[in-house]
Amino acid sequence: MINSKFNIVLIEPEIPQNTGNIARLCACTGAHLFLVGKLGFSLTEKHLKRAGLDYWDSVDISKYNSLEDLKSEFPNSKFYYLTTKSKNLYTNKSFNAGDFFVFGPETRGIPENILNENKDDSITIPMQEGQRSLNLSNSVAIVLYEAIRQNG
Repeated sequence: MINSKFNIVLIEPEIPQNTGNIARLCACTGAHLFLVGKLGFSLTEKHLKRAGLDYWDSVDISKYNSLEDLKSEFPNSKFYYLTTKSKNLYTNKSFNAGDFFVFGPETRGIPENILNENKDDSITIPMQEGQRSLNLSNSVAIVLYEAIRQNG
């Protein structure tokens, strides 16, 4: 049985199917899902519910108005910021239970000011040259399962 004790943060997610898939992933791994800021859909959206299937009762979800509010509640926690704008590979980091993995909106990514303030903790998933980005739910799965692998 997996109990990851990791935290997934989605800043202003835009596509309900991605968030539904991520909620299902969190239910299956024991990760906590944090939704931050204005959502691009309603939490009652049928595509969101469909993507999450019948896992909604098994996932821990919290909603925050801002990333600052979330970070102030967990001041001693480590936050990692996933972006295509970093050279720091996610595989070169050592993750620990309780860490937070922050993902930006599908069409914009994490705002530049947040990345600039957290350069050492901004990490990336390698891709072929010239490609823009991976699907959000795939990216979450890749990084979350690496963190789980590292922690047995």
